[in-house]
Amino acid sequence: MIKIRHPEKENKPVNPLKRKPDWIRSKLINVKEFFLTKTLINNNNIVTVCEEAKCPNITECWSKKHATFMIMGDTCTRACAFCNVKTGIPAELDPLEPIKIANIVKKLNLKHVVITSVDRDDLEDGGSRHFYEVIVQTKKINPLTTIEVLTPDFLRKGDAYKKVLDAKPDVFNHNIETVPSLYLKVRPGSRYFASLELLKNAKLINKNIFTKSGIMVGLGEKRDEILQVMDDLQAANVDFLTIGQYLQPSTKHFPLDRYYTPQEFEDLGTIAKAKGFLLVSSSPLTRSSYHADEDFAKLKQKRN
Repeated sequence: MIKIRHPEKENKPVNPLKRKPDWIRSKLINVKEFFLTKTLINNNNIVTVCEEAKCPNITECWSKKHATFMIMGDTCTRACAFCNVKTGIPAELDPLEPIKIANIVKKLNLKHVVITSVDRDDLEDGGSRHFYEVIVQTKKINPLTTIEVLTPDFLRKGDAYKKVLDAKPDVFNHNIETVPSLYLKVRPGSRYFASLELLKNAKLINKNIFTKSGIMVGLGEKRDEILQVMDDLQAANVDFLTIGQYLQPSTKHFPLDRYYTPQEFEDLGTIAKAKGFLLVSSSPLTRSSYHADEDFAKLKQKRN
């Protein structure tokens, strides 16, 4: 008897998606501005984490002409289980990218810009010099624009991260992402204490820089573990903490354990503020760059 294969049955979802609750809904504020931003980004061949990571806030942010730029390509050398950015062998760095980013910032008239990147473990310095060039060029063309960087961990790259700090960004952000017990499953290519050390060293090198980190919830972490992460980030002198809901990108990604309620986010935010963070953003749709311009203004006000 010939056995008939049914690929559609063999390729069953690994981790079925859970229905989103009513409180997780993105907003489209201005349709015209959204499509103007989209067209500008596409026509200039700019990569954004908004698109690559399937950010739930893309409609709202692009409606306000805000975008987070992802440099060094769209292909990451890591395979984090939560992330939608594709993994593989990246292309060569684009030497014109610093001027492209600087020009798009000017065209969008951004007063505050967030620049992030894929992990580039294939590069000797992890891409720190490229970060430096992007920051410097952006400042040159947009002298009044404040710059926030969301960097990789530069794991096993020695002091390469210092090159990013040499460019004097206004905010140095590196996301801790999750609790230590989940690292091997969620961030197998990263190390919890290495990320803490990076944040701590950034502040030691430049005490005037704002440091920032973020954590996702809903992956199966325990409440006490979240509070411990807060304490660890406090010990690393992190100024700004973001707490947001993990949204499973597909059936092939790390399974969502549960959705936290808005009240739970409010409670976590209250605890974080009590622990001494200069600023805390805690909500289901909170992401590293969500309302980053407004949050930067609050940071400056609090410091003053």
